[in-house]
Amino acid sequence: MALQPHNQTRSHMFKPTAVATLAICIFIAFSAYGKSAEGKKSIKTQTSDTTYARDPRVQQFALDVALRRDLNPEAIQAVLAQARKLPQAQKLMLPPAKASAKNWAAYRARFIEPVRLKAGRAFWETQRHWLDKAEADTGVPASLIVGVIGVETLYGQHMGNFRTLDALTTLAFDFPAAHPRAAARTEFFLGELEQFLSLTHRNGSDPLGYRSSYAGAMGMPQFMPSSWVKYAVDFDGDGKVDLFGSAADAIGSVAHYFKAFGWQPGLPTHVAMGFDATRLDMDALLAPDILPSFSTPSFEAKGAVLDETSRQHPGPWALIELHNGDQAHGGQPPSYVAGTDNFYAVTRYNWSSYYAMAVIELGQAIEHTMKGQPVPPTLAKPR
Repeated sequence: MALQPHNQTRSHMFKPTAVATLAICIFIAFSAYGKSAEGKKSIKTQTSDTTYARDPRVQQFALDVALRRDLNPEAIQAVLAQARKLPQAQKLMLPPAKASAKNWAAYRARFIEPVRLKAGRAFWETQRHWLDKAEADTGVPASLIVGVIGVETLYGQHMGNFRTLDALTTLAFDFPAAHPRAAARTEFFLGELEQFLSLTHRNGSDPLGYRSSYAGAMGMPQFMPSSWVKYAVDFDGDGKVDLFGSAADAIGSVAHYFKAFGWQPGLPTHVAMGFDATRLDMDALLAPDILPSFSTPSFEAKGAVLDETSRQHPGPWALIELHNGDQAHGGQPPSYVAGTDNFYAVTRYNWSSYYAMAVIELGQAIEHTMKGQPVPPTLAKPR
């Protein structure tokens, strides 16, 4: 049901306080133990009998969106009236009652595994033209693009089976109050629902026909509506952006996303490193988290040790710490790498250093298998 324009005076624009770059990381609540593609596959969609047809909050929202977007309010109300509450989406948005200890080795093994390596190689071979073009146009390596799409949806095999309208409406108007950041997330999803309604109107597509993750992330690269609007591109030149059926558009859009977030061609994402115990100031090195903040001299002054090639890079650097389980219960010491601005750019897709390392290493592993080489070990080494 495409929304039709309606001539009204525009009011002030809705401005969600959630940072726009949360668009990918929030949709799936992806921590080090977030939902994987396998997890998405196992979820069975269950809707309740509760609709939003007579909800005054939704009716007012429809009127506000109509004014802001110059759309027909009756058409928006008619669409939203068909949205059903998704108790599953509410439940899946809540953090676990007891969080598991982060474990990089276990997390990596979920993605650097035979099924994904085989599917990634097939995807790369089939889509080589578009991957080469994306790398030539943006400088973003084909391996990184392949890694992202592989982790997100196993190359389009698991794109989510929730009706997008239901997911976004539920989380916009009934985000679980028990969540510690419920107010901010509610505002975020209100903005995403508005973007989705506007996007489907501009596309002339049926908003009831879209399927997504439980939080409204869509297509092979799992873009939220705001990311689709800002970063998705018609890479195959067929006159439309299709992140569901066009691998070319998905590839080009992922590359465009990273370019928009400052990807620097030729700069590695991270390098192996060590520590000099005589001058080590671990607290200072970890204080900026994943934000590159140290020049090479200041990084080394605080105890980081780089090889001669890496020392030629002036910085900035970040110390990336990856835990390997609870050491009190048999876990191993944390692993570390030195991250660059490009590592930080990868984390703009999902605010997790574990996720960033997984997509980087999956793509590199697939590239090695295509050359007949063994899968390389992780560069992250325990202290």
